[in-house]
Amino acid sequence: MTDEKKEEEKVFDAVEEYQIKFIRLWFTDILGRLKSFAITPEELEGAFEEGMGFDGSSIKGFARIDESDMLAKPDSTTFRLIPWRPKEHAVARMFCDVLNPDGSPYEGDPRYILKRNLEKLKKDGYTFYVGPELEYFYFKDNKSTEVLDEGGYFDLTTLDAASDLRRDTILTLGEMGIRVEYSHHEVAPSQHEIDLRYRDALTMADNVMTYRIVVKEIAQRYGYYATFMPKPIFGVNGSGMHVHQSIFKGDKNAFFNIDDEYHLSKIGKEYIAGLLKHAPEITSILNQWINSYKRLVPGYEAPVYISWARRNRSTLVRIPMYKPGKEEATRVEFRSADPACNPYLAFSVMLSAGLDGVKNEYELPQPIEKDVYGMSSAEMEREGINILPGSLIEAIKLTENSELVKEALGDHIFQNFIESKKVEWDDYRVQVTEWELKEYLSVL
Repeated sequence: MTDEKKEEEKVFDAVEEYQIKFIRLWFTDILGRLKSFAITPEELEGAFEEGMGFDGSSIKGFARIDESDMLAKPDSTTFRLIPWRPKEHAVARMFCDVLNPDGSPYEGDPRYILKRNLEKLKKDGYTFYVGPELEYFYFKDNKSTEVLDEGGYFDLTTLDAASDLRRDTILTLGEMGIRVEYSHHEVAPSQHEIDLRYRDALTMADNVMTYRIVVKEIAQRYGYYATFMPKPIFGVNGSGMHVHQSIFKGDKNAFFNIDDEYHLSKIGKEYIAGLLKHAPEITSILNQWINSYKRLVPGYEAPVYISWARRNRSTLVRIPMYKPGKEEATRVEFRSADPACNPYLAFSVMLSAGLDGVKNEYELPQPIEKDVYGMSSAEMEREGINILPGSLIEAIKLTENSELVKEALGDHIFQNFIESKKVEWDDYRVQVTEWELKEYLSVL
């Protein structure tokens, strides 16, 4: 029996043991929005063998109406019970790979795109690990930004009204096999962070999708609303998704070198150099919403300056300090992504940028250990520090000319993503905002 068949047999056993009534099949559109439909246990065998048909023309960035037939084929290794559903009507979920009618991988499936990028590493025996730190806000409801507390970074229970929500969220994630490193109140009022224990990139992308759903479900259980919107409140910090990443060959961390002053290997340095070089052109994938660029402005601890350091948190890339005996923890922390991105595409372009640096042996510039936020324009120019794009349309124009992003995402997602974002920008720029009315109406 193949490994795949063994995993499928485990699913059949679990369905019987827990008396599962429905299995939800999950997948994402190109913007990272979770899609789902349910099947009964009687359909499970057919789903594993051939996949379940659905209309792809109704999914953002998928097929045209004249080529709309798609198949969702569940990945048996992702089978989990959904803890927030009633036990007497047990429901499980599995992530799916989206296929063409002939069974071939669909080029518009973000999960397939990440798998394809990871395959390049796997052929040489390498594994890409990531550990994201997702920030988010709790509000009283989804109609306003009324906060639950006025707490700040690492505040205790007296100023942290959501400690119970975080606790229940972590317990629920644990029930679904997702390990958490730690959690805490973040800098802004009612802002929080739960950090996931590092995993291989495909598993982590699935975990990020699950995490976002769990956070929202637990908030709803308490009568509140959780949002991963990058910048929901004017004047306070927005929400980011710092992504820790490393490459291993077996049990050996390819980024580590005990003899280097930064404890970085040649590959590690070249990987960072690749991230820095390609940061502007991958920004639209990591920060894909108009609102993302309300966060990516100087100040508010936004990592907009293209530079790297060890301890300096004002840079785009940070290398957490090495602890003796912990060489496996040597990693790169890329700090500009936000938690509303599509994790499958985000991990793909970060990996591609880093590997391009390795392939072409990019030279890593000197670290910037001074506070970049406090530098003048002249100082930044002397240091060779550039800045990330300041708006969605600026970022999209850079992505549109990027061969690296096009290769990483494939033609289908590349073209559909850019077209979607241009439409979003056109819809936004014709709006007349309250700020404009207050600023101009009485004087122009």
